[in-house]
Amino acid sequence: MLNRILNHLEEWLISALIAGATLLIFFAVIHRYGNGLSIDISKWAAARGYDGVAAFFLAIFQWFSAMDVSWAQELCIIMFVWMAKFGAAYGVRTGVHVGVDVAINQLKSPSKYWVILFGLFGGALFTFIIGSFGLRFVLHMYETGQQSNDLEAPMWIVYLAIPCGSYLMCFRFVQVALAFARTGALPHTDESHVEGVEPVEIPPLGTTAPVNPVAAEGAR
Repeated sequence: MLNRILNHLEEWLISALIAGATLLIFFAVIHRYGNGLSIDISKWAAARGYDGVAAFFLAIFQWFSAMDVSWAQELCIIMFVWMAKFGAAYGVRTGVHVGVDVAINQLKSPSKYWVILFGLFGGALFTFIIGSFGLRFVLHMYETGQQSNDLEAPMWIVYLAIPCGSYLMCFRFVQVALAFARTGALPHTDESHVEGVEPVEIPPLGTTAPVNPVAAEGAR
């Protein structure tokens, strides 16, 4: 139950961070180009006597100018950092991380089994060390009271992604290692599979197949 809640929380957090950062970047781009474009159109319309059009785009320019979105870039960077840290833990759980296993695949059992298990626990140890150093750094930042330049957010909250993401990644390594020790299977993701799209069987070269299987079935 707890693991299921953690899985959903991990997925929701990553999705929310990606969606939020994308929308924020979109708004910042609209603000940047809309600011200059609106005043240009307003000047062009005023020069040709289109007073109504000029007033309309001048109002848009004033509305854009009243907004201060200088913090948007900094917030997007922070959101992507948090997304990357939790996304790395998600990658361990689902098996999407790229791994070089040419030498490992040449090994025979039980050597292959122990090498994979050693690698998983090595990843857990490494991420635990990174998380511990990150936690010490966060505590130091909390004591200094430093703030970010644009958002003026406490820097210890920004860097909290390091221990949180690293400890979660460590937990995922241990989880995968224990599952592998019991079953001998590793999580694997099929890169060719698209969620919601059913796989289509391609007939061997030289054979014929109906273009529309549903229509062909109805014709029978």
